[in-house]
Amino acid sequence: MSRKNILEICLSPNLGGLELFVLHCYNHFSKKNSCFIALAPKNKLDITLHEKTTFHLKRNKFLPFIPAFKLAKYIDNNHIDIIHFHWNKDMLTVVLAKIFSKKKPDIVLSRHMTMTRFKDDFYHRWLYKHISKIHAVSQQVKKQLIHFIPAPVRPKIELIYLGVESKTKINTSSIKHKYGIKNEFIVGIVGRIQKGKDQHIVIEAIAALKNLDIKLFIIGEAMDNSYLKRLHAMCRELDIEDKVIFTGFTQETDAYMQLCDITVLATKNETFGLVIIESMANGTPVIATDRGGPLEIIDNGIDGFLYDGSSKDLQSKITLLYSNKKLYQNFSLYSHKKIKHEFNKSTQLKFLLQFIKENPNES
Repeated sequence: MSRKNILEICLSPNLGGLELFVLHCYNHFSKKNSCFIALAPKNKLDITLHEKTTFHLKRNKFLPFIPAFKLAKYIDNNHIDIIHFHWNKDMLTVVLAKIFSKKKPDIVLSRHMTMTRFKDDFYHRWLYKHISKIHAVSQQVKKQLIHFIPAPVRPKIELIYLGVESKTKINTSSIKHKYGIKNEFIVGIVGRIQKGKDQHIVIEAIAALKNLDIKLFIIGEAMDNSYLKRLHAMCRELDIEDKVIFTGFTQETDAYMQLCDITVLATKNETFGLVIIESMANGTPVIATDRGGPLEIIDNGIDGFLYDGSSKDLQSKITLLYSNKKLYQNFSLYSHKKIKHEFNKSTQLKFLLQFIKENPNES
C-alpha cells in the first residue's frame, strides 16, 4: 500500500483517552507515512507532544469558515491525502476544509462517543456525504452508527478496538512515600473528575468498607470544580478523608495503576474504556460497569469483574478481591494475556492504518 500524507486533527482542549489516541495514531502512522498533526493552541495534548511542526488551529463555533479556510490552505500546501479526525465537534471544520481545498482529501472519522439520535436531517446528511469512512471503537458504537446514519450517506464503517502496549514494572516507592502508603489495599479510579465519570459511587463503596485497610486514589484532573467540591464534601460527611487521596493531573498514569491493587471504571455509559485495557496491561485487575464498552473487554469473573453500577454491588466486588488473593492473582494473569492477544496496540493501529488508507470505494 502506497505512502500517504495523513493529517491527524483534534481541536479538543482536554487530555483523556480520545486525545491520547490521536497521539498514538500520529506516532505510529509517522513510521511509514508522512504524518502531520493539527491541534488547538496551548492545549494539553500539544504540551505533551512537544512537536515543533504542529499546525495550530483554533476552533470557531460561530464562524467555522475562518478555521476551515486556514485548514484548507494547510491541506493544499502539504498535499494531504487523508484527514483523520476524532472529536465530533471538529466535523464541520474538517468538511468545510475539504470543500475549500483543491486537494479534496478523504475524511476518516474515529468515532469514540455514543450516537443517540438519527442523523437524517439535511445538515447531517450533507456532512456525512463528505466523509469516506468511520472507525468505530466498539461494537456498540458500530451498531449505533449503522442505526442512526441513513444508508444513502452512510460512510463505510469498520470496528477496530483500541490497543495498549505491554507495560514494564515501575518502582512506585516514591509515590508510596509521597502519600504515606504502607501495606494498604489500594483502589484507584483513573480519569477526568466530572459527574459523568461517577467517582462519587466509588467513594460511597469505600465508605461502606472503611473498617478495612483500604485507601482510594482518585487520579485525574478536575474538569468540573463543583463536582470536585461535592466529592470532598462527601468524604468529610462520610468520615473517610483519611481514606481518599486526590492526586490531580499526572503523566505517571502507569505508575499509579501499578500502585493500585484494583482500578474501577464507574462510568455508566462508556463506549470503550481505554483506561480498562491500560490497567489490565499494567497487571492491575479492573471492576467496571456492566454496560457499553466494558462488556466487550472483560469476561466477568475470569479477567475482571462487571458490576451493576451501584455502590452496593461495587462494594461486594471490591471485598471479593480484597479477601481472595488467588482470585486476584488469576484476574491479573488472565487480563495480561488478553491484552497481549486481543488489544495489542501495534496490531490494532496496523489494522486502523490499513483501513484509513484503503480506497473508500472498496467493499
